[in-house]
Amino acid sequence: MACFLSFTVFTLYFTHFSIFFNTIDGVFIEEVVENIAIKRDDKMTHLHFYFHDIVGGKNPSVVRIAGPPDSFIGNFGNTMMADDPLTEGPKPTSKLVGKAQGLYAMAAQNDLALLMVMNFVFLEGKYNGSSISILGRNAVLNDQREMPIVGGNGLFRFARGYALAHTISADPSTGDAIVEYNAYVRA
Repeated sequence: MACFLSFTVFTLYFTHFSIFFNTIDGVFIEEVVENIAIKRDDKMTHLHFYFHDIVGGKNPSVVRIAGPPDSFIGNFGNTMMADDPLTEGPKPTSKLVGKAQGLYAMAAQNDLALLMVMNFVFLEGKYNGSSISILGRNAVLNDQREMPIVGGNGLFRFARGYALAHTISADPSTGDAIVEYNAYVRA
């Protein structure tokens, strides 16, 4: 009986009371005191601009970096690196407000859907030098597509939100496209 009682007390102690004595030494969960002040208003910003994907011509803003040899640009696996202009209006001669830098890949075998990995870097006004990062699926044939905003820098540090894309024009012979973006960013 005494042995059973000792075992019970011992078990209760280590199962119920030892939680008070646990210490966490892992660097992966270390609390960090911010040495750099971060202004956190956490307000919603609406950005409206036009994305110009220039595949053809003498001065393309996109180049193919991977994919099946001798394939059409829209074929599965083709991967493009972009440095596309972002403008205030839909015309290519509109005021430049930023650059879309990153890559997109033809990610669907039976559909025209892209994997977008893009930074939209802004070059105008109070957002000059700030950027938002988009990572998501872009089903190109849908009238309106929604992609997540997963981060940013500058005034958009710790950004989150979504971007709505709507194709204004697309030239199937060259692959050139103009896409209207409405981005809703919380930072």
